[in-house]
Amino acid sequence: MNASPPSAPHPASESVDPRDRPARLTVGVVGAGRVGPALAASLQLAGHRPVAASGVSEASRRRAAALLPDVPLVTPEEVLARAELVLLTVPDDALPALVEGLAETGAIRPGQLLVHTSGRYGTAVLDRARRAGALPLALHPAMTFTGTSVDVQRLAGCSFGVTAPAELRLAAEALVIEMGGEPEWIDEEARPLYHAALALGANHLVTLVAQAMELLRTAGVAAPDRMLGPLLGAALDNALRSGDAALTGPVARGDSGTVAAHVAELRKHAPGAVAGYLAMARTTADRALAHGLLKPELAEDLLGVLAEGDNR
Repeated sequence: MNASPPSAPHPASESVDPRDRPARLTVGVVGAGRVGPALAASLQLAGHRPVAASGVSEASRRRAAALLPDVPLVTPEEVLARAELVLLTVPDDALPALVEGLAETGAIRPGQLLVHTSGRYGTAVLDRARRAGALPLALHPAMTFTGTSVDVQRLAGCSFGVTAPAELRLAAEALVIEMGGEPEWIDEEARPLYHAALALGANHLVTLVAQAMELLRTAGVAAPDRMLGPLLGAALDNALRSGDAALTGPVARGDSGTVAAHVAELRKHAPGAVAGYLAMARTTADRALAHGLLKPELAEDLLGVLAEGDNR
């Protein structure tokens, strides 16, 4: 494959001080899911050279072919044999066993940069690799991935949760910047909480939006996505700007009668949505009450309605 950098520079590549840039590296990907090929393609735009990838499923092979054309698909051990920088982009629960297996086979080489993209883990999960001489980095992009070329564009301005030994901090942050991202330092012990916060915000948001669209279709709305788009966009913007001060709606106002009507309608048309509605309503009420948005005299009736909803 052609290893020379493209003529159009990566959006962040020119912002990196040349003294802090990692040397141009050969790059390998273990786990050609949605994340790995996109990160490798972004590193290629910064001048690094993808040389190998591993992927088992047909979808993984298609993604690798689309984002990393001419890069051979080989075994994980062969990826490590060919690459100076290896991206371990497997699911969180599979990462410890993968690291252990690579160390057991002797695939890890001293001085090799081993980068995982798990949000849950810091660099402790790479301790076995570190003892084999690897240089461990945890670089987690705080973004959802589609597995297409659009992901490379979305990396521009994306925050990365970065954890690395002190001596590798500059190299870790430089790699993130070269991918177009913004490094955010996360302490090792804070990684699980950091990841929980992202899952709470992003993953649960998808569930809430999908559920809201289903309910709107049931109510007869022809284009629920078009209806929700401006509303959710404004709500997200307000929440990011103002936090709990952006709370609005019947729960924050203490409109217990309206909330009771909601619960009754959900029980009739979408009983599977009741538990989620009650849980979120209770959390919203607690936060609104704590921030002085919900009047205490109205909160009592509201919480009574929610408790009654739980008991049915």
